[in-house]
Amino acid sequence: MRRLLPSASRRARRGVAAVEFAVLLPFLCFAFVVTVDFCRVFYYSITVSNCARNGALYGSADGAHALDTSGIRAAAEKDASSLDLQKLNVASSTNGSGVPTYVDVTVTYPFTTITRYPGVAGEMILRRTVRMQVVPATPTFN
Repeated sequence: MRRLLPSASRRARRGVAAVEFAVLLPFLCFAFVVTVDFCRVFYYSITVSNCARNGALYGSADGAHALDTSGIRAAAEKDASSLDLQKLNVASSTNGSGVPTYVDVTVTYPFTTITRYPGVAGEMILRRTVRMQVVPATPTFN
């Protein structure tokens, strides 16, 4: 059998849920902002990785493409539509100026969190390097 509370004790518990919500609200807001920042870092790092891959893919077409730094930069920037292109840095290098066998493309982008948290870096550099083998323009058969 259920026991009924006297009316005085029922009135004393009326605002408990509102007080609990008011106490937990700052933590919930902090958890939401941290989640949004984590998602942003993940999204930007995937975009930077794709930019490096696209630049390396362009450079791996043949020896002339591997030495074409402006073409590598343009290919890398094609996937960076959501990034500020003024902050995007694309660098490429090969193992030789004659007939390169590989091309390295490094893409860096500065990232800033929405808010500052204690113990978490507010600014960081997202950096990805992709190395691809340069494919000759015409295949040689031995």
